Amino acid sequence: MTENDLDTDKRPSPDALLESANREGRGQLKIFLGAAPGVGKTYEMLMSGRARRADGVDVVVGVVESHGRKETEALLQGFEIMPRVTVDYRGRVLDEMDLDGLLARKPALALVDELAHSNAPGSRHHKRYLDVLELLDRGIDVYTTLNIQHVESLNDVVAQITRIRVRETVPDSIIDRADDIEIIDLTPDDLIKRLHDGKVYVPKTATRALENYFSPGNLTALRELALRRTAQRVDDQLLSHMRSHAIQGPWAAGERVLVCIGAFARGPSLVRYARRQADRLRAPWAALYVETPRALGMSEADKDQVAATLRLAEQLGGEAIILPGQEIAKEILRYATANNYTHIIVGKPDKPRWREWLGGSLSHELIRGAGDISVHVISGRAGPPPANRGVAAAAAPRLDPKPYALSTAYLGLALLGGAVLDRFLDVQNIALVFLTAVLASALSGGLWPALFASVAGALVFNFFFLAPLYTFTIGSPESIVAFVFFLGVAVVSSNLAARVHRQAAAARQRARMTEDLYLFSRKLAEAATLDDVLWATAYQMASMLRVRVVILLPENESLAVRAGYPPDDTLVDADIAAARWAWEHDRPAGRGAETLPGAARLYMPLRTGRRAVGVVGLDSDRQGPLLSPERQRLFDALADQAALAIERIQLVADVDKARLAAEAEKLRAALLRSISHDLRTPLSAILGTASALRDFAPSMPEADRADLLATVVDEAERLNRFIANLLDMTRIEAGALEPNASGHFVGDIVATALRRAAKVTGPRRIEIDMPGDLPMLRLDAVLFEQVLFNLLDNAAKYTPPASTIGVRAWAEGAAVAIQVTDEGPGIPPDSLERVFDSFYRVGKTDSVRAGTGLGLSICRGFVEAMGGTIAAGNRTDRKGAVFTIRMPVPDQTQLLDEAT
Repeated sequence: MTENDLDTDKRPSPDALLESANREGRGQLKIFLGAAPGVGKTYEMLMSGRARRADGVDVVVGVVESHGRKETEALLQGFEIMPRVTVDYRGRVLDEMDLDGLLARKPALALVDELAHSNAPGSRHHKRYLDVLELLDRGIDVYTTLNIQHVESLNDVVAQITRIRVRETVPDSIIDRADDIEIIDLTPDDLIKRLHDGKVYVPKTATRALENYFSPGNLTALRELALRRTAQRVDDQLLSHMRSHAIQGPWAAGERVLVCIGAFARGPSLVRYARRQADRLRAPWAALYVETPRALGMSEADKDQVAATLRLAEQLGGEAIILPGQEIAKEILRYATANNYTHIIVGKPDKPRWREWLGGSLSHELIRGAGDISVHVISGRAGPPPANRGVAAAAAPRLDPKPYALSTAYLGLALLGGAVLDRFLDVQNIALVFLTAVLASALSGGLWPALFASVAGALVFNFFFLAPLYTFTIGSPESIVAFVFFLGVAVVSSNLAARVHRQAAAARQRARMTEDLYLFSRKLAEAATLDDVLWATAYQMASMLRVRVVILLPENESLAVRAGYPPDDTLVDADIAAARWAWEHDRPAGRGAETLPGAARLYMPLRTGRRAVGVVGLDSDRQGPLLSPERQRLFDALADQAALAIERIQLVADVDKARLAAEAEKLRAALLRSISHDLRTPLSAILGTASALRDFAPSMPEADRADLLATVVDEAERLNRFIANLLDMTRIEAGALEPNASGHFVGDIVATALRRAAKVTGPRRIEIDMPGDLPMLRLDAVLFEQVLFNLLDNAAKYTPPASTIGVRAWAEGAAVAIQVTDEGPGIPPDSLERVFDSFYRVGKTDSVRAGTGLGLSICRGFVEAMGGTIAAGNRTDRKGAVFTIRMPVPDQTQLLDEAT
């Protein structure tokens, strides 16, 4: 097989080009990566910055932590250093990088030390790496430092090595995002010597670090982690470079092993050999299965064999890959060259020689087309067939006579057509009629009915149309040539037509699956509740996989059935144990799995990239494994979409809970502030006055005693109003407010409210404009009086003593409007709606107004409970606030009837 035979695409990879395009306009990120503190990351970053600065690059130090090291402080000389911003946190002043200052300064290169640093609370980003990402998005290059123990995916490994859990981590995507990684390496002995010399920590801290963290074993292990993680990133960069420049691999900068498997019993031995080979080369490896259209006709046993081999590859730490394709060798070589695999492992041919001559040999084609890729052809050993876990083997498929009967019918029609055309055409043209019947048989029935039609058609053509007629003897050489060529063309065309038929069937199946997945994703996107997502998932899995489905989610430290199709919430003990094991270990359990195979269902975890969100149980009356390779891929696609939808619903619920908790905390804090100030003030006045009366009452003049008693009464009434407001607000928020509405004239209630508020309004002049012909309204007199009192109280708080408070009312269509105006400073435009929020008070000026901030909120709650509306505004003729109540006008006759 030549390179042209591979039909390799010489164009760059679209994905790689898209990745390069996304990087355009963004800053370049270089990470100085070290195995441990003290290896010299900051020193090397500053040296590289000085070199760039010497080349004329605009370099600014965003933040560098010298930790008192003289060498580091000396290197900072000559750099422009961005001043830090201070953040006051719990009485401590913390210094942080000035992100906004850097963005405004916009240097070509920013030096940002300690990428994993956690910013002080109140900063725009809680992590410094987010600051770095914002700098990169603005086109600013960044040099930064990082220790390997701060990489998120290595957190558990580092904790196991050092017995110290690192809390400050950065996601692995930051490493993958880096354009360049420079490993700063230092031997354990040299690093320990630097520690002893005081070049890393102060003496007391250095002694403690030597005893716990900086042991030679720990440092060696961390050093290997840093080198391996850097090599992994460099390998990814090499692969991306090759794809974006359409470079045909492999480049043997790093070893990669690819093992090719199929529906044969030697697959497990090939996979184990690949694992051993990868271990010897210390290289990543993968198992590849090319799914051709012929796979549609594979037996269940062969499908089970492929699935079992792929599962074994995953269990041994490899990657399982399934590719659709037409020619196996071409697909293997195309994938290997595109992904820079340097070794291909394939099984020794086991076909008879004559079948290799006819159909070719996979190993020979790979060897001829491999180029610089090493091809390992091994014999392998046939393992036992995949066990059916105690169920009977599936019966062999029976021969379906319908396609052969249809082929016979096509030949009959061809015979009739040939007999009619025999009078006008020669024998060779009549052969085309029979070829049409062969093609029709291939398209309708597949390969074997087409071959049957080829042989039978050749015999019928010979019997009825080749001299001597009505015998199977061929008399002339021309007839022999016609017969041979007809048979050959029929066989070839039947094979080609059958292949097209298989490809079309596979394409239709993939199109149906793609459409079903698309519709499922739309259904999940439209689902608003968790139950909707779960029921949609259960139904879709049951219909597409042809299984029974139950979905379990964690609930009160256990798993509970939340949905199923058909509905079924009964689980026996074995199923409960299998479901819990699958949830806790994030691996399949139950029927057909290696763990708890006695369960009636197969339980598979539902997980996203972050965590597991639930478990799916599958069951069927079919014998053998539940999921073939195709169905396993389909299940994975469905499960991934369902898990993301479940996580989305749960995250929305968590956000709502967090928002409600924040609101509750905000209200609680406001209430505490109100109680600590506004309720303490009248209590202090009452206590002070009562103490004065107790101690000095006999010697006081009567007028002074009367004034003090009046003060006690006024402050007690004020305190009573505060408490009444709190109780009213509690009733409104609890939904327990039920107005006792009846017919009333607004003027009567206004007069009562003015008399009650006389002490509150004091010397302020009250202007009343109330027409006498206003209709009766359906009101709760007590609640509406409280609304008017709160509005008058609010007006009195924000207006000077010599001002005027206006109370107006007028008919406005089918409603009556009641308006309270004042001559105070008015309401800021951004607070016109917020003034009705609980505990909200307009920003303080030069004096603090007494009150809890509940009065206007209570007004809105009472008015809306009686069917009206209230709105805040500002006067247009002068300064001052306006509060307008609109109440609907009910049927006056009905109100009069109710009153009588």
